[in-house]
Amino acid sequence: MPTVAVVQGRCFGGGLDLAVRADVIFAGTSARFGHPEQTLGIVTLLGGVYRIAERAGRARALEWALTSEQVSARVMEQHGVVNRVCEDEELLREATDFARQLAQGPTRAHAAHKALLRAWALGGVAAADEALFDLAMPLFETEDVKMALPSAVSALKAGKRRPVFDFKG
Repeated sequence: MPTVAVVQGRCFGGGLDLAVRADVIFAGTSARFGHPEQTLGIVTLLGGVYRIAERAGRARALEWALTSEQVSARVMEQHGVVNRVCEDEELLREATDFARQLAQGPTRAHAAHKALLRAWALGGVAAADEALFDLAMPLFETEDVKMALPSAVSALKAGKRRPVFDFKG
């Protein structure tokens, strides 16, 4: 299941570690991110520093960790750590709408995408290629795909951008 973190205000230490474990991060304009552990002489305990490195690159993650800098949501978005920045007043609504969209979508395909990206993160393109057919082929047997493929052809013939139907999971 995809996970969505919603951040408003300060997101430091363990809160940051938890947020970057999510698949998607929505942040309000007031959000500030940081690793205060450096000021205490310790390190992140839930992997925040290397999860930020995975998203933003090693150099940026190391700089933020070494300085305990408070980083704005916009900067985190520019570096690929945060997916979307919203006005604080709209944050919860936009994140909830997004999460509902995911929940109503092809959740088995979501799981396959997450597994493929996990294989890629661990072993690169070769590992993801190795896992691809084992993860993808079972999807073609699901009710969702049996419904989606003919619906997509019909939508295309009708000049519609995408088919309309409800995924079962």
